[in-house]
Amino acid sequence: MEDYKTARLINSILTQYYLEGKRQADIAQDLNLSTPKVNRLLKQARDQGLVEIKIHTPYLNSFELEKRLLAVTGLRDAVVVPTLTADTSSTLQTIGSVGADYLLGQLRDGDIICMGGGRTVEALVQAIQPERTYDVQVAPAIGGVQGMYHTNLNYLVAELARKLGGQAHQLHAPAFVDSPEEREAVLGLRQVGEILALARQARIALVGIGAVTPISSSYFQFTSLDTNDMTEIVEREQGVGEILAHIYTADGRLCAPDYARRVVALSPEDLKNIPVTIGLAATESKILPVYGMLKGRFLNRLITDEEVATQVLAKFEKESSRA
Repeated sequence: MEDYKTARLINSILTQYYLEGKRQADIAQDLNLSTPKVNRLLKQARDQGLVEIKIHTPYLNSFELEKRLLAVTGLRDAVVVPTLTADTSSTLQTIGSVGADYLLGQLRDGDIICMGGGRTVEALVQAIQPERTYDVQVAPAIGGVQGMYHTNLNYLVAELARKLGGQAHQLHAPAFVDSPEEREAVLGLRQVGEILALARQARIALVGIGAVTPISSSYFQFTSLDTNDMTEIVEREQGVGEILAHIYTADGRLCAPDYARRVVALSPEDLKNIPVTIGLAATESKILPVYGMLKGRFLNRLITDEEVATQVLAKFEKESSRA
């Protein structure tokens, strides 16, 4: 009889709490119980499997993917955006908006931010809407290419600094030069050396994770090499992605060293010395680049979409099953 009375009492509490939305204190008053006892009976019901909670949200899978990414990679943080549409431009905008909010959550007055280019970084700069100004400095981490917003890094740096209320520093140098000797000459210019030295002092790095195929990727718009020559280099070196124009393989190994000696930028090793390194990547073409980046541990934070995260995790889990 006592078990029956307890079961009826629990049923009444569950109905009032979960279906009628009453507070535990109100339920306690109605049933002449103490609030702690109502709380204990609710916990007992959950422990006995009498309560099943289902959360209907498009973000639930994203949260699970974030936890799994942190568990199997060296990332310190991950943000996964639900893939709600097949429209690439919409996904880029969402990544940019989420990335902007994430950056604002990391910012402190006195920070130095260094930046790479790319469409996701451009989307972040367009989306950011700070509620106050920040005493920050923003500097390029790589030379630029004129003509397109996402490759004209001086424009993106100036725009981000303007929106934050900070100070912009311009790097008047190309991303690529024709020879290692020319690179040394460019790096020897006082203005170039000073800006890259400032970028190395950054507390936050904001970079796009680039694909090196197909040829429509931003990377091919950065380089001064002939497209056929660039394709040959990528295929020969088995490159899958790039970070600050440095090419790497699917296992996270930097490759194409001769080509890297023509890049005017911070190196991936420089990035590893920056406390907060935020990488942005979106759409199917970034699956291998993100996987290789994680294998190389070039960055410690990732903002990406659900499709990329799912496929990257599948690769890690397949690798683990073979070990």
